[in-house]
Amino acid sequence: MQKKLSRRQFMAVSALAATAATSHSRESGNSSSSLTPANPGPGAWFNWLDGDAPKVATGQTWGMPWPRGKHRASTRFSVRDASGSRVAVQTWPIAYWPDGSLKWTAHATSATASLGAGPFEVVPQAAKSPDSSSLSVRETDASIEIDTGVLRCRLRRTGKVFIETIARGDRNVLRDAQLVVLRQDRPETDALGAIARESFDSEIERVTVEQRGPIRAVVKIEGKHASANGRRWLPFVVRLYFYAGSDAVRVIHTFIFDGDEAKDFISGVGLRFAVPMSDVLHDRHVRFAGEGDGVFGEAVRGLTGLRRDPGAAVRAAQIAGTATPAVEAFPPYVAQRLDLIPCFGDWTLLQASADSFSIRKRTAEGHAWLDSDRGRRSSGLGYVGGPSGGVAFGLRNFWQSHPAQLDIRNAVSDAAQVTMWMWAPQAGAMDLRFYHDGLGQDTYEKQLEALEITYEDYEPGFGTAQGVARTSEVMLWALAATPERRRFVELAAALRQPAAFVASPQTLFESDAFGGTFSLPDRSTPKRAVIEERLDWQFDFYAKQQDQHGWYGFWNYGDVMHTYDADRHVWRYDIGGYAWDNSELSTDIWLWLYFMRTGRADVFRFAEAMTRHTGEVDVHHLGRFAPLGSRHNVMHWGCSAKQLRISTVLNRRYYYYLTADERVGDLMREQIEAAQALRAIQPGRKLPGERASKRPPPDADHAWLGFGTDWGSIAGAWLTEWERTGDAKMSNRLLASMRTIGGQPKGFFTGAQRLNLNTGAFDISKESNVSISHLSAAFGLPEVCAELVQLLDVPEFERAWVQYCELFNAPAAEKQRALGGGGDPPNLVQGHSRLTAFAAHRRNDPALAQRAWREFLGGSAGYPATREFESTRIVGPAVLNPVDEAAWVSTNSTAQWGLAAIECLAFAGEGLE
Repeated sequence: MQKKLSRRQFMAVSALAATAATSHSRESGNSSSSLTPANPGPGAWFNWLDGDAPKVATGQTWGMPWPRGKHRASTRFSVRDASGSRVAVQTWPIAYWPDGSLKWTAHATSATASLGAGPFEVVPQAAKSPDSSSLSVRETDASIEIDTGVLRCRLRRTGKVFIETIARGDRNVLRDAQLVVLRQDRPETDALGAIARESFDSEIERVTVEQRGPIRAVVKIEGKHASANGRRWLPFVVRLYFYAGSDAVRVIHTFIFDGDEAKDFISGVGLRFAVPMSDVLHDRHVRFAGEGDGVFGEAVRGLTGLRRDPGAAVRAAQIAGTATPAVEAFPPYVAQRLDLIPCFGDWTLLQASADSFSIRKRTAEGHAWLDSDRGRRSSGLGYVGGPSGGVAFGLRNFWQSHPAQLDIRNAVSDAAQVTMWMWAPQAGAMDLRFYHDGLGQDTYEKQLEALEITYEDYEPGFGTAQGVARTSEVMLWALAATPERRRFVELAAALRQPAAFVASPQTLFESDAFGGTFSLPDRSTPKRAVIEERLDWQFDFYAKQQDQHGWYGFWNYGDVMHTYDADRHVWRYDIGGYAWDNSELSTDIWLWLYFMRTGRADVFRFAEAMTRHTGEVDVHHLGRFAPLGSRHNVMHWGCSAKQLRISTVLNRRYYYYLTADERVGDLMREQIEAAQALRAIQPGRKLPGERASKRPPPDADHAWLGFGTDWGSIAGAWLTEWERTGDAKMSNRLLASMRTIGGQPKGFFTGAQRLNLNTGAFDISKESNVSISHLSAAFGLPEVCAELVQLLDVPEFERAWVQYCELFNAPAAEKQRALGGGGDPPNLVQGHSRLTAFAAHRRNDPALAQRAWREFLGGSAGYPATREFESTRIVGPAVLNPVDEAAWVSTNSTAQWGLAAIECLAFAGEGLE
C-alpha cells in the first residue's frame, strides 16, 4: 500500500518546495547544492541532483523505489517529463519485496535523451524504443566491440591492454589503454643507498559483459599487475561504462593491496594510453583544468610571443585551438624558421597536496623542465589532440585524493602517451606501514592497558594494510577536435560534479523501502524547526571541518575524524582510537538518511565519498582478516578489532539502491559469508571470560556472534542478497536466525550465542542471564530490524526486538521486573531514544512516544536540548590556520544524535507536541 502523507507532512513538503532554491554553500570545493523540489503530484518522481540539467550529456543511471505490491516483476517502464513527453529508458530490477513485487528498479537514459529541467516520472508502460543512436555490443573470442553511435571501442580479452582502440568517425583517437604500477623496495625517506624500482602492467584474467544495451553497456575486467620478472600481485577490477549517443567512457578502477607493506612501496598507480597525433606540431594542443573556470592551454609548438609575428589569424587560431592557416600562408620569415621554434613534447600537472598544483613542460627526456604555471585545486582534467581529434581525460576528486598527476609524453611524435596517475610518482612512494613499533604490547594484558590510555586496540600483526582497496573514477572523452575553452570548462565541471538523477525525497519516503526510518523535513512547529535546523547545522559543520582540517588524501578522502582535542584545537589525528572514524556509530547511515529526507546535493556527494572510502579502505578484501573491517585508528587498517560492524552492508546499501553502482554491489556480496571469519577473529578474544570458550576451530560450521553488531551486520548482508536475487538460502538463514533470537530465554537481552553458519540458526541458550551492551544497537541494528519486522512475519522476533527497544532505556526497576536483571544505568541514552520511538510505533503507545522524546531531549551521552549548536572561530597564533571549533562535538554523538532525531521524528513524531 502506498505510504500516505499526514497533513503536517503535506504542509512541510509544500514549504520545502517554496525554499527549493535555497543554496547551502560549502567551503570545501567549488560546489553549491540545493534542495530537491517537491513532487508535482503523486507518482515516482526523480530529478537532477543539482537541480539543473547538465551542460555535458553522458547518459545516466539511477535507482527508483516502489511501494510493496505496486508493480509485478514483469512490469515495463517508461520515463516522461512534466509535460508528458516520453524518453527511451533501459530498466532492470535490483531488489524485490517478499511478495515478489518490485522494490527497486534501475534505469538508464542515453546521452541524447531530451531531458531538460525536471522533475521526471517513471511510469508503468512500455518504454519508448531507443532511437537510431542506440548502443550495440558485439563479442568474439578475442574481443568485444561497443558502438555508442558516436564512438566505437574495441576491448581485448587477454594480455595487458584492455582498450585496444577508441575511434570517433574514421579516426582512432585512443589506443592501447592499460594499467601501470610502480614499486620500490623502500621509501625515499628511509633510503641510505640505491632504491630498487620495478614496473608492473595490467594482466587480464577475466572479462565479463554485465550489460549490453540498448542504452547502457557495462564491461567488467579483472586481473593482476605483472612484472617482467614474473611477479603477479595487486588484483584489480576495472569497469567500463558506455551510453548510447555518448562520446564518453566512464572507468571505475579498483586495486587491492596484497603485498608486504614493509617491502612493497607503491610509487605510482595509473592508467596509460596512447593518443594518435597527425596534426602539424603547432596545431597540437594541451589543456589542463585549474580551479573553477581556470584553463591552462598551450600548443606543442607555440606561435605567440615570437620575435617575428605570424599574424593575428595564426595567433588567434592557436589560442582558440582551431586549425591555423596553411604554412604557405604564414609570413615567410616565420614559415622558414618553424623548425627553430622549440617543441614541447612532455607535460605534467602534479597535485601534490589538497591546496597546491603545478604544471611543467619540457622539450624531451634529457632536458630541463620549465615551470609553466601553478594553482590551488585542479579539477583533474587534461586534453591532448588537435583539429583532427583528441582525448579529454579526467580523474574525479583529483585534489581531494592527492597526490595525483596527469602526464603527457612524446606529443611531438605520432602518438602522445598519456598517464593518469591516481598516485603521483613525483610525490614519492606511499607508506602503508603501521605508525609505531608496538610499544612492547606483546600480551593481551598489555594491550588492554594501552587501550586505557590511548583508546588504541593494538595487536602485533593486525595493523596491516594487506587486503585494503582503493577505488577511483576516471572519465575519457573521445573528441572530434580540440574543445573550445568554454566547452573544456564544462567538461571539467562534469568531471568534478557528475550529473546524476536521484529519486525525490517524497518518492523515497512514500515507497517505505527502508522500513520507515525517515520522514520528510517538517518545520511546522517551533520544536520541529529547531531539530531540522540542528540536523542541517551538524552536516554543514562536518563539511566545513573536512576542509579546514584537511580530511583529504588518497587513503583518507571520504572519512571524518572521531574525537576533538580542544587544547590543540585539532581533531585527534595522532591518538590511537580517536583518529579516523571508520564508520563508528553509524556515521554513514546518518548521512544517507539525512540525504534521503532532504535531497541535498552536497550531502549526497559527501556520503558518496564516505561510502567509497569506508567500503574499500576500511575493509580487508583478501588475506587473513577478509572480509572484516577495522575499528577506528590513526591508520585506517591499524586497529586489531577486525569487525563486521565496519564492513557491514548496512553502510553501503543506500548508495547502491540510489545509484545501482556495480562496485558497491560487489562489496555487499563480499559480506554474505563474513561470519565465517569470526571463527578465527573473535571480537571478544582479549576479554578473559571469552577467550577459550567461544573460539571454535577454524573449520567449524559455527561461530559465536553477538545479537547486535555481529548479527545485525550479517543479517544486513543476507537481507540485501535476498532482496537482490530472491535467493531462498538467504531468506532461510534470516528466518532461522530471527526465530532463534526470538526463542532465546531473554530474547535480544541474551546478548550472544553460537550461530550455525550454514543454516543461520542460533543455539538456544541454556542460561537466563541478562546481557546488555550500549554498542549493540549503535551500528545499524535498529535500521535493519525495522526493515525485517516490516518484511517478515516472525512474531517471536518482533516481540523480542520491541521488548529490547522498550526496555533498553527503561528505568532499572522496570527492567528488573521484566527481565530479572539488567538494572545498570544504560549508556548512549540519547542515541537509543530511537529504539523507544520504534517501540512506541509498533505498540501505538503515546506514552512511549513521549518517553522517547524525553530521552532524546535530555541528551544523556549526547547533546541536550539546552546545548547551543554553534562554533567559535579560532585564529593564529593559537592555530596554524583559522578553524571553526565546536569542542563539544564528537562524531559518535553527532551520528547517534542525527539518527535519533531522524528516527524519533519518523516513528514517534506526534510525541513531540
